[in-house]
Amino acid sequence: MVKDLGAERVIFGNELKIVQVYNLAKLTGVEVIDRLQLILEIFVRRASTREAKLQIELARLQYELANAREKVRLAKMGEQPGFHGLGKYEADVYYETVRRQVHKIRERLEEIRRTREIHRIRRAEMGLPTISLAGYTNSGKSTLFNALTKENVPVDSSVFTTLSTVTRAIDILGERMLITDTVGFIDRLPITLIEAFRSTLEETIFSDLILLVVDVSEPLSDILRKLSASLKIIWEIGASGIPLIVALNKIDLISPEDLNEKMKRLGEIYGHLKLVPISALHGINLDVLKAEIARILRRYVRARFTLPVAQESSSLLSWIFETANVHEITYNSDVMSIYLSAPPEVIDKIRSRIERLGGRLEQDGRLESVCS
Repeated sequence: MVKDLGAERVIFGNELKIVQVYNLAKLTGVEVIDRLQLILEIFVRRASTREAKLQIELARLQYELANAREKVRLAKMGEQPGFHGLGKYEADVYYETVRRQVHKIRERLEEIRRTREIHRIRRAEMGLPTISLAGYTNSGKSTLFNALTKENVPVDSSVFTTLSTVTRAIDILGERMLITDTVGFIDRLPITLIEAFRSTLEETIFSDLILLVVDVSEPLSDILRKLSASLKIIWEIGASGIPLIVALNKIDLISPEDLNEKMKRLGEIYGHLKLVPISALHGINLDVLKAEIARILRRYVRARFTLPVAQESSSLLSWIFETANVHEITYNSDVMSIYLSAPPEVIDKIRSRIERLGGRLEQDGRLESVCS
């Protein structure tokens, strides 16, 4: 086949052992790669941030580390495509070189992880609910992210457009929340890649809600396969206990009859999942999706505070605007009245700081639920 087609490369859809790659390259006379190597090559082309590049390099080096001694042994037997330039290395020297590189990259990623943890703590202090966008690659996650945030993160019909997380504040029916776009999933995702991208996937673990995006325009067999793969990865990273909404995206590409049939079938298999059909590209049913998000995450309460008008009050007021939804401010002589909503724990912090400046919570300390 290689000869007849004039192929320059052979790509296998499964993972191969190094000796298999060597024997196939010897047999065909062209380079042979497997599924993992292909995914890594795509990742290399898509990586744009320092973290993504380091994670991909770590995955590549871990692959090399696992196969270093065998690869050197085979390279010494005679050069084949993909095995050039290794014959001069002794196995132990080559292995140690790769091991040191892996150690350095892990140290750099640990620094990034610590920075990410600091950002996560700061976001938690704001008391805002967090949403993680997850889903199979090319399901339309980034398009939905743009639709909800009014941002313009890269969107492409190719796979793995997003390899790093992006977090933005959004407004869901009057409440501020944080939403994060994450790396796309893939069926039979190699464990090497799961480990390499663990710091990125952690954003999903620490979220209050997972918004799982599924391309419903595909054949039902593909939908079931990709949904199953996505749910499996969510389980593997330890996020299966987090509330989840399945956004059935791209409904503009299919007929209502087709959509109803697919939703019926998905409901029979995944009756415990909340399914919301949408079109992120055309904004169809996004109001329904927002209502479902609000139903799950709405934990805000409303409160009215009075605060003396003083120089110290301006910095406190600025902080309140950053941490809560301020609905109204009125001034009466030397006192201002602030009507706001926020999670209970944030209300407690606001009350404490306001009372230190001589202010107080109105309504005899009563709070009213946003849902009431």
